[in-house]
Amino acid sequence: MFSKAFSNPAKGNWIIQGAGVIWFLATFGLLSYYGINQATALVDALVFALLFVFGVSIIERTFDFYVPTGRNNSMLLIFPLLYSFLALYLHFQLLKWIFDQDEMYAVFLRDVFLLRWAILGMAEVLVALLALAVSKLEEQKEAKNREVMMNELAKEAELSHLRQQLQPHFLFNSLNSINALVVSQPQKAREMVLQLSDFLRGTIRKDHQKWIALEEELTYLRMYLDIERVRFGHRLQVDFSIEEDAKMLKVPQLLIQPLLENAIKHGLYGITEDVKIRLEAVKNQNYLLVKIENPFDPDANTPQGAGFGLSSVERRLFLLFGRKDLLLSEREGSLFTVVLKIPQPK
Repeated sequence: MFSKAFSNPAKGNWIIQGAGVIWFLATFGLLSYYGINQATALVDALVFALLFVFGVSIIERTFDFYVPTGRNNSMLLIFPLLYSFLALYLHFQLLKWIFDQDEMYAVFLRDVFLLRWAILGMAEVLVALLALAVSKLEEQKEAKNREVMMNELAKEAELSHLRQQLQPHFLFNSLNSINALVVSQPQKAREMVLQLSDFLRGTIRKDHQKWIALEEELTYLRMYLDIERVRFGHRLQVDFSIEEDAKMLKVPQLLIQPLLENAIKHGLYGITEDVKIRLEAVKNQNYLLVKIENPFDPDANTPQGAGFGLSSVERRLFLLFGRKDLLLSEREGSLFTVVLKIPQPK
């Protein structure tokens, strides 16, 4: 039990042994002070110290398996006092038998029996209280560790749920587009099915990876844009501006794609001419900064579901980093801008 209070468990054993040595030296010094023969005092102090250490060891082992609670707290007083009485009785009988010729020492043992019992009993009670405090602290530490573990599991579950939401959300949109093209433009529908298959094959295969290089993420984004271009044709233009130092920085997979999808929805909804979306990525200290700009019609109604991309990314960022300042968006005139800050893992 006491070993758990130290980062190195061996220190707990040294503490008990050190307390035994101090108990021995203090007893020997007091007996010598009261005129007890040194040889007698040596044996007396040694037996007394061994009984003390044995009692501490019993308390420690007991608390390893059982911690008194509620009404059972009275055992913290009863057990140490009972053990101390039995130990002192054994000490008295043993020393009386060893030094049976020394009448003066036998009288001394009888006279100090109650005093010794009080001293040993109080010491053992204090040890029991200390063991209780250590056990309570250990329980609190274990409870905190369990809480942290449960929070981590819950966070992982929610992140997994969000990642699973992203692909069906995109998949439903793509299937609706394919459905619209099947009759009017069957060749484009076939092309879109093949591109969608390539995209899903790549992203599903890598789904277990939480972090990938930006360069690899851009590959999936281009696959996604190829699918969207089947829907929108020449109207959709995306300009990539990627700093060379940013290409190998890490990003949670499919974190940027919902933002790009959101930009396409806002940019193409209510606008009949060509739409140019700009995606910029740079390294800024220990962050990867991703900026997406798209034009939009301020007078047009917001398309249904357009807020899913921003909210899902914001939630993923909070679960990963515990921060709400990593995703910023602003509208200025007819330009909508999203800035994503991704802290890099150490």
